[in-house]
Amino acid sequence: MITPANVGIIGCGNISSIYLENSRMFDALNVVAVADIDPDRAQARAAEYNVPKACSVEELLADPDIEIVINLTTPDAHGPVALAALNAGKHVYNEKPLAVTRDEARALLDLAERKGLRVGCAPDTFLGGGLQTCRKLIDDGWIGEPIGATAFMMSHGPESWHPNPTFFYQPGGGPMFDMGPYYLTALCVLLGPVRRVTGSARISFAERTVTGERNYGATIPVNTPTHVAGVLDFASGAVATIITSFDVWSSQLPCIEIYGSRGTLSVPDPNTFDGPVLLRRAGAREWSSMPLSHGFTRNSRGIGVADMATAIRTDRPHRASGELAYHVLDIMHAIHDASREERHILLRSAMTRPKPLPLGLGERGVDLE
Repeated sequence: MITPANVGIIGCGNISSIYLENSRMFDALNVVAVADIDPDRAQARAAEYNVPKACSVEELLADPDIEIVINLTTPDAHGPVALAALNAGKHVYNEKPLAVTRDEARALLDLAERKGLRVGCAPDTFLGGGLQTCRKLIDDGWIGEPIGATAFMMSHGPESWHPNPTFFYQPGGGPMFDMGPYYLTALCVLLGPVRRVTGSARISFAERTVTGERNYGATIPVNTPTHVAGVLDFASGAVATIITSFDVWSSQLPCIEIYGSRGTLSVPDPNTFDGPVLLRRAGAREWSSMPLSHGFTRNSRGIGVADMATAIRTDRPHRASGELAYHVLDIMHAIHDASREERHILLRSAMTRPKPLPLGLGERGVDLE
């Protein structure tokens, strides 16, 4: 039984509710404070989830009892807030992406290394039962040698449902930086690091009109590409195609497929934790639905933080690491760079595939070895 880590959450917007709810599931986490630039929002979250303290960001960072900061601010604040947390002597876990720019993200990792602190980052959906099952099937040779993959995130943007969709259309947003981390993290966990990329990107509509209930009819200037297509060359030799779009009304494309020398694996939505996982081996006439080998099949956001807290106590690498998140950020920027510069980009970053979760874990996150 490990000692739970005291956790403070900065940013009490939409995503904070699932982190607060799931923190009760993981014995490794003890949320003791929440903070937000809007004090009323922090107070409301604290009351809703029985958190002992709602306070300012400065007060939270100054609290000597807080060991880990979960940074759920908007993407443009991910870097500055995480730097402040590290400078306050806290481990930090960011929502995705790790930061807006490579330089910001690199500064985070370098500072953490100098201070002996941990940086973790969402998404942690790859620790769910669906993607962990896919990892096991690939590692156990069910599709032979992976030779290729496809990944598609096709939608028409969040302005019809999100209460504050403006940031989705600014630098650090767009479909690749918003949803790409789920798809690219899954691909890297399944296939390893990417060596080289190329791509094409465009802004299809100069403005977007909000059709959600809040701010209905408001227009949003679009300052980042909204249809992004990339080709990824993995160090292993596999080649993947990825498209992320906020410009598509409908599609029947799969989320992710992995193509191997002995079969094909259909991977579930990487923004979820469960299945279905479908397999069709060479010579088979039908797809087979594979039983999930791992637990954590419901929405388990926060498992990455719990794993990091456990890793701190047991002195092992954590799985949803800053190294992995930086590599994903590097890939996303490189696809945009390749489009703008009309060339292939050789990546300077790399990552090590995180160790899979052991079999037989339940829905309690106390021991994630």
